Amino acid sequence: NGETLRSETKETIDDGSAPWAGAITRILDDWRGALGTAPSAIGLAAPGLAARNARSIAWMPGRMQRLEGLNWTEALGGGVVRVLNDGHAALLGEAWRGAARGARNAVMLTLGTGVGGAAMCDGRLLRGTIGRAGHVGHMSLDPNGPPDITGTPGSLEDAIGNCTLEARSDGRFKDTQEMLAAAQHGDEEAGRIWARSIHVLGAGIVSLINLFDPEIVVLGGGVAKSGEELFGPLRGYVERHEWRPGGHAVKLAPAELGENAGALGAARYAMTFGDDV
Repeated sequence: NGETLRSETKETIDDGSAPWAGAITRILDDWRGALGTAPSAIGLAAPGLAARNARSIAWMPGRMQRLEGLNWTEALGGGVVRVLNDGHAALLGEAWRGAARGARNAVMLTLGTGVGGAAMCDGRLLRGTIGRAGHVGHMSLDPNGPPDITGTPGSLEDAIGNCTLEARSDGRFKDTQEMLAAAQHGDEEAGRIWARSIHVLGAGIVSLINLFDPEIVVLGGGVAKSGEELFGPLRGYVERHEWRPGGHAVKLAPAELGENAGALGAARYAMTFGDDV
């Protein structure tokens, strides 16, 4: 029912030896003993594109050595193990127990180092042919802009992600919260960069509304923790530009589950694999 019985956090060490696989196995062994039962299924969320059989991350170059292609059913000693992308998992979590609870049509954006996301239409999580669906950070908002890490010109991720903030601010800022604090203290250039970020994000959101016709757009990640400094001007932009047939307006809301969204979504995915999720 979504109640958390136990939780544990371990540092992710990316040294090529994949120690996190062994750490997860030890945690599960401890939990089996403490709870007196084995799990009926295990859900696992991670960066990258999940394989169609949901047993591994099929594509994740350059990060978390040995994650790509690792068969988690074998790594965790058998049983029912279902793997999915972390952005997809976050939306499933928010739709189950968070800001999008009860919604059958929802879009989520995670705003941090980059921009991730996911979409749910008519109760089904969109995965696409190879798992790319929902990578909203890599949609083009400027066809003449420079290519991002996927080759997309002028992407939403490059316009608002922390990964490009240093370049966008001529080296002045490395973190959005730092830049926002400067803007609040009267730094006009910081204010202009923030306003530009809101403008581009708003344009992306109204485009996503037209594409997916959601009931709600959920914003998560570090940038979304800016509160009304983000949501105030962003709602104003969307009110001006959203297509609203019959006066219908899509709700904008902050994510509610924080860092637990992916874990809850992964559990939900494992519980309902094959159903409308």
